[in-house]
Amino acid sequence: MSPERSPEFIEAISRGLSVITAFSAEYPSLTLSQVAKATGLARPTARRILMTLQELEYVRAENGLFGLTPRVMELGMAYVSSLGLWDVARPHLQALVSRTHESASMTQLDGPDVVYVARVAVPKLIGLRVDIGTRFPAPPTSQGKVLLADMKRREILQRLSVPSRSSVIPVVQWTQKVFLEELDRVRQQGYAVADEELARGIRSIAVPVHDAEGRVRAAMNTTVHAAETSLEALVTTLLPPLREAAAAVEQDWRRWQSLPTHMRERDPAALGRIPLLVDPEE
Repeated sequence: MSPERSPEFIEAISRGLSVITAFSAEYPSLTLSQVAKATGLARPTARRILMTLQELEYVRAENGLFGLTPRVMELGMAYVSSLGLWDVARPHLQALVSRTHESASMTQLDGPDVVYVARVAVPKLIGLRVDIGTRFPAPPTSQGKVLLADMKRREILQRLSVPSRSSVIPVVQWTQKVFLEELDRVRQQGYAVADEELARGIRSIAVPVHDAEGRVRAAMNTTVHAAETSLEALVTTLLPPLREAAAAVEQDWRRWQSLPTHMRERDPAALGRIPLLVDPEE
């Protein structure tokens, strides 16, 4: 039995979004029949939605196959941009990578997964490709641990009871008891490590990024090749600059959030030029 919908619920929007989310890294191209099957929509309905999305340039069609266009990224980036987080974080991520010579990223939670909202990479052979919008199961990632550790146990279990939408099968499968103990450690020490848990050869360390109210809204990490960097070096050498970068992001983001909407410039360098107090007569 389907849940009762609000009177304001718009079925057409729900169906359109279901068509967009039918595509994934595992299934980047789908036929009309496959879209209809994946969404549970009738073929004529699925076709009309695909034609509409194609006209809006969110979907392309070629040789009977449909696929998403890069314009879909605007939907996700609209959320990130509305927070101001990416604009604020970018220069600090770039500075961190220049200092450590290792890739750095920022993620947020979406259900049981982490989704990458910012990334600055270095050219190294890492087993998994990561782009903006890439999602991984949260438990075997350092960023996922940091984000989950800020939540109450009931919410953690509720999130992790939902199947991951990532196609990646982690190397490590945590049991509930052991994972909750791991989150207790993360909460106490203020950072998390993932040691080849998501994929062989990948180690990472992550710290939280707080908003102006002190809530953990994102996680920032540094990723290394396990054959090049030990766990000890990850904590002793890479954690300090990572923490400094996250603190700098928090400081700039809090300042950005405190500004009136019309003063929230997109240029992150402008943060240093905006006065904290504005003369009301200006």
